[in-house]
Amino acid sequence: MNNRKIKKGFQISMSSTYNRDSSSEKFKDGVIYTTYYDEFNSLEVGFAENERVLEKKLLSKDLILLDIKKGNKKELFLLVKTLKELGIEYSENLNFKYSSSLMRHLFTLGWPVGRSLYKPRKIKKELLCA
Repeated sequence: MNNRKIKKGFQISMSSTYNRDSSSEKFKDGVIYTTYYDEFNSLEVGFAENERVLEKKLLSKDLILLDIKKGNKKELFLLVKTLKELGIEYSENLNFKYSSSLMRHLFTLGWPVGRSLYKPRKIKKELLCA
């Protein structure tokens, strides 16, 4: 009797494991990107299914592409959730007001920001000889 309950519980847990695996299929690979809008001094982070879709978006608006990399929508959701927990506000279409702290957070979180607006500090030590 107990063996049947254990087997049934195991089968249920195995089926839920397979459901989790299939849910990851909805996060298909594409490109994650960061763009800069000079007029409003804002950054936009986003996801595109491929580079052609991103290219069409860039041509339709006056945006400067900072950087792109391969990724999926799940990475975008995690980034937005993390930035929200850090207290960084954004608009509905994932536009952020440009700030050095935002760029530092994006860089630290591994988001593609390029090198055009954010350059990591290089610490130089000088030794003074007496």
